[in-house]
Amino acid sequence: MRLNGKKIAIFVEDLFEDLEFWYPYYRLKEEGASITAIGPKARSYTGKHGVPATADVGIDEVNAKEFDALVIPGGYSPDKMRRTPAMVEFVKQSHLAGKLVASICHGPWMLASAEIINDTKLTSFFSIKDDMIHAGADWVDEEAVFDNNIITSRNPDDLPAFCQKIIVALG
Repeated sequence: MRLNGKKIAIFVEDLFEDLEFWYPYYRLKEEGASITAIGPKARSYTGKHGVPATADVGIDEVNAKEFDALVIPGGYSPDKMRRTPAMVEFVKQSHLAGKLVASICHGPWMLASAEIINDTKLTSFFSIKDDMIHAGADWVDEEAVFDNNIITSRNPDDLPAFCQKIIVALG
């Protein structure tokens, strides 16, 4: 269990991509990490495919310094997440503190809103490529990318490589 003692935050908001929340949640837990689901409020959220996930805490109850890493699932939830300024600030503070920030699919929208991707090589779901480039990123079409303490992937098919990069980076 390579991640014993590591504390990982995972964001949740309505319309998250179910696999992009649950796969990292259980895969990182399997490696021994302590996982905390964080939403705008401590309540249940519904994924794109109807699977619920409950936020253990609301964003106002936590501090980025408490965690070793942050995972941001995709789906349509990042567009909702970035409407909560405290969630955007959590991303920014995590990055500024040198914590690992991992984001998949539409999750990099949160990285752009936090203004942390200038001159960073990353990937995302292809439909937000232009958004990433306009935010200053060096966008590439690759399975999983690790640069500037940021890990990104494109879609659910990339989840094995995405989680492996997180495990190696933290392990």
